[in-house]
Amino acid sequence: MPPSYPVSFSVDYPERKLNRLTTFFRAFTVIPIAIVAGLLPGGELAMRWGGSGASSAVALGGIIFAPIVLMLLFRKKYPRWWYDWNLELMRFGNRISVYLALMDDEYPSTDEQQAVHLDFAYPDAERLERGLPLVKWLLAIPHYIVLFFLYIGAFFAVIWAWFAILFTGRYPRWVFKFVEGTLRWQNRVFAYALALVTDQYPPFRLSP
Repeated sequence: MPPSYPVSFSVDYPERKLNRLTTFFRAFTVIPIAIVAGLLPGGELAMRWGGSGASSAVALGGIIFAPIVLMLLFRKKYPRWWYDWNLELMRFGNRISVYLALMDDEYPSTDEQQAVHLDFAYPDAERLERGLPLVKWLLAIPHYIVLFFLYIGAFFAVIWAWFAILFTGRYPRWVFKFVEGTLRWQNRVFAYALALVTDQYPPFRLSP
């Protein structure tokens, strides 16, 4: 078993038949909660992002990044409420992503975790490298490239799942695992390069 990464992400596989009607209209039913996310600080900018990662980007536009860089660089501090904000915002964005990816038919909550589990520990700022936050976004470029292709694969995987749910009511488990793994990879990179909660470089794998 590979060592566990300090950012954990999982989605409960639905051991039941999913709602065919809401699945068919998912691109429309997600609009109200996407608007709510877009009204969060920075959300209006993120709403203009494209690609298969757009649902997470709606919320991630409001992640506190630059102030944390400055606090780590000059004070070696990571304010607890900034950590709480980033964690809950990423959880919210992931609930929207999972709903849009048809992995759950329960409407995304603004505060309850539901079937989506994302967690990372509050960082000890004294153990974080002072200057590393300045270059993490650059060091993560190889991951951006891999994620670009994973997003394309996930896009077509969700289309496959859409047809499968309409005909059988079930989300193919292997498709579910691939989309879940893509979201897990994305969250590790975001936590490393944007939320800045760990200096451990994200692994190149879909598995936990």
